[in-house]
Formats: sequence, structure tokens, C-alpha cells
Amino acid sequence: MELDFKSKSAKELEKILSDVKKALANAQARDRREARKAAEKAAAEFGFSLSELTDDEKPARKAKKAAKPKAASKPKFANPADRSQTWTGKGRQPNWYRAEVEKGTDPAKMKI
Repeated sequence: MELDFKSKSAKELEKILSDVKKALANAQARDRREARKAAEKAAAEFGFSLSELTDDEKPARKAKKAAKPKAASKPKFANPADRSQTWTGKGRQPNWYRAEVEKGTDPAKMKI
């Protein structure tokens, strides 16, 4: 069966596409049913049900530990002009810290 897609309108092509998607879904469901029947038959030959084999064969999974949120580092430096402005000493230096160092303030004096 060969279709001439070039002569079809957009509406006709959409209908064909819809029909193909439905037929594909039906074929996959049919294949899944047939595969399950074949697997059940093979398991029965050894005296098992398929559910016994699939439940027993699953590897024991270790429970994943919930990722702990990283604890915020404690501040190590405080702005002498405004003690509410702090810095942990990690990452990029805040502007107030850089400005104080440029003025000649000893970083040890800003330690908390």
C-alpha cells in the first residue's frame, strides 16, 4: 500500500498521522500482551508464576539518604562600620572588605 502524500491536504495528512499513532499504540499493546503470555508460559514450565520471578529478582536497593543541605558557613569577618555586614572568608570578597583592606585596615582587626 503506497500513499501519495504530496497530493494530500494538511487535514488529510493529520488524519493519516492520527490513524497511524492509534494503530502503533494498539500494536505495541498487543506485543506487550503476547510477550507477557510467553513469559508466563516460560515461568510456568519451571513451576513459577511470573510475579514470583519479577518480585524475587529485583535487586535490593539501598535507601538513598536525603541530601543534606549544606550548612551555611559561620562568618569570620565583620564590617567595622556596620557589624551586620559579615563575610565567611570564602568566595568573592565583599566590597566593604576590599575597601577596608585598601584603606590599610588589618584583616585581623575585622575578624569576629
